[in-house]
Amino acid sequence: MAFAAHLAHTAKGGAFTFLCLLVFDRLYAVTNRLKSEKSPYLLQHADNPVDWYPWGEEAFAKARREDKPIFLSIGYSTCHWCHVMERESFQDPEVARLLNEVFVNIKVDREERPDLDSIYMSVCQLVSGQGGWPLTIAITPEQKPFFASTYIPRENRFGRVGLLEIIPRIKELWENRRGEILESAEKITGMLRQFVPSGRGDVLGPAPLDTAYRNLAQIFDAEHGGFGTAPKFPTPHTLLFLLRYWKRTGNGNAREKVEATLQAMRRGGIFDQVGFGFHRYSTDKRWLVPHFEKMLYDQALLAMAYTEAFQATGREEYRQTAREIFSYVLRDLADPAGGFYSAEDADSEGEEGKYYLWSTPEVREILGEEGAALICRGFNLEDEGNYIDAAAGGKTGRNIPHLEKSLEELSEFLNVPDLARRVAGAREKLLAAREKRVRPHRDDKILTDWNGLMIAALARGAQALDEPAYAEAAEKAADFILAGMVGSGGKLLHRYRDGQAAISAHLDDYAFLVWGLLDLYEATFAVRYLRSARDLARTAIRRFWDDESGGFFLAAEDAGEMLVRPKEIYDGAVPSGNSAMALNLLRLARFTSEAELEERAAGIEKAFSRLVANTPNAYAALLLAVEFRLGPPAEVVIAGNPEAEDTRAMIRRVRGSYFPNKVVLLRPEGEEPPEIVDLAPFTREQNSVDGKAAAYVCRDYQCRSPVTDPEKMAELIGETGRNGSTR
Repeated sequence: MAFAAHLAHTAKGGAFTFLCLLVFDRLYAVTNRLKSEKSPYLLQHADNPVDWYPWGEEAFAKARREDKPIFLSIGYSTCHWCHVMERESFQDPEVARLLNEVFVNIKVDREERPDLDSIYMSVCQLVSGQGGWPLTIAITPEQKPFFASTYIPRENRFGRVGLLEIIPRIKELWENRRGEILESAEKITGMLRQFVPSGRGDVLGPAPLDTAYRNLAQIFDAEHGGFGTAPKFPTPHTLLFLLRYWKRTGNGNAREKVEATLQAMRRGGIFDQVGFGFHRYSTDKRWLVPHFEKMLYDQALLAMAYTEAFQATGREEYRQTAREIFSYVLRDLADPAGGFYSAEDADSEGEEGKYYLWSTPEVREILGEEGAALICRGFNLEDEGNYIDAAAGGKTGRNIPHLEKSLEELSEFLNVPDLARRVAGAREKLLAAREKRVRPHRDDKILTDWNGLMIAALARGAQALDEPAYAEAAEKAADFILAGMVGSGGKLLHRYRDGQAAISAHLDDYAFLVWGLLDLYEATFAVRYLRSARDLARTAIRRFWDDESGGFFLAAEDAGEMLVRPKEIYDGAVPSGNSAMALNLLRLARFTSEAELEERAAGIEKAFSRLVANTPNAYAALLLAVEFRLGPPAEVVIAGNPEAEDTRAMIRRVRGSYFPNKVVLLRPEGEEPPEIVDLAPFTREQNSVDGKAAAYVCRDYQCRSPVTDPEKMAELIGETGRNGSTR
């Protein structure tokens, strides 16, 4: 292109200039089969000289026809090391020439195809003992893997063998020692099939809950909060489990671990102190230096953790943090038509974290000397910088804002009574200045599963924080998905982008959307959301249930040919679909009195109980379902005029307290029979009492006499249990 531009500049005449540009553009422009895809990740690679194919029969047919292995590269658009590998290798003509000569090359967006990612990530962990993205796999045309790695440099570096050496090795093996490759591929495939859980046990009792707590206590970082050492990941479902464990047992140490972790994360560099929202994880044990990408699912799960902590403790810092997370999501990740975008990149201008770092001269220029002095002291900004650049190997004069204390405590320490107000004003100025920088890439695809989590978080926030705007945002997202992401036969679709909904949904889509819809029903009492949740749960059972061993597969039976049909239970960055569905089915059974749903939930526990019993803390989200079942959970039916103050008082009382193991239904007066009766027939005879709103509290299939006093209702639900909490 540079040569074409030079020739056009020196040539005489506009027509000749146009002709030169046209000819050389056609000669040198490189595109591949990814250019018509919707995935931002695949589109990032559409101009690579590598001849990429999307996953599909066209690529496999070419591999069979040309007798070539397949180079499978899996990543996502906000993945830092994916960007590095693209710049080093996939944009490099020599690497591209070798890849095109030896392989048929396939690119997969792991966020679009979590089923494929699950299969080949398991391969990588089996073969190499590690995993991560970019995920690099060599497979036969029959999809069987024989080589697995993560990031690979262009040439040998840091003890890693480079692509320029690996590719010729694989070519030689494929051409001259094919039998060894095929034998290895068969062995790996056999191991992979054994990797899919298939045993049956018993439902889980309280013992795994106690074991999980003890295991977590052993790895808890008493100095910095969180579990284990660097790198440290937020574990919101672990914190949700510990709060429930505290509520059930009265063990105050469990709650203390939650609070220490939530406080350390909110005050650390993992939290964006200027624009709000959480980064992906901390590279150090102090929560100071983050991996800077921001994921929608992290915002959703962490907002739930801070919201529940506020309900359990009444501490303002948790309420404010939840609100700040929602502020970020609604400002930067909300699509105007409804739904939420997936993520924001760690990199801008080719450098990780550049968008989020500050020098003290910049801060002084924006805030003035007095304002900068306060912010630099309060948020630990140093003239030499507190951020150590790994590539530079030292401080660069740039800073990650972070707190050592809460703003309340800092106000006393600095003797600045109006600190919160002054910090808020400074943040607005810093944010306005930061938005003039080159922003990180935003992945604007809308995923059903992650949106389900965000709907749940907003619905819970609407209730606990008494903020109707959160319920409205959750409704808008839910309505968008239910109207625009349902395909033929009522089947969910997984991804929406650029006007197109596509890709058959996976278990997680159903599980997390049902989760969100159940919480949204409790936030709005709009029966259509409860009905949709029930219908989607039934569809999930029909499409994903394992009749032989119990539990749910990740991919539907009609998902197409795959090496294995994965079944997940490990609760990693997000809960597994099985864990989420176990709790969904238990809640739905309490909402609707459908006993079959409880039996399915028990089937999930039985399918994985032997696995869970070994290291139960690795399945914290499944333990939420066990806690709910053991509760025993309460069904709370509030009967009354939805617009009347006495009904509202009942609703406020149940929402303002920490009652994790319950479901709440509204049986409105004034419409006979109310719509809720169709879904929950047991509410038919539950009416107000003497014209007053009444609460019916049922547990263990027995209902207490109705009460008209909100405090009596709270007592019946079990607010003042062994821990004596008054929240």
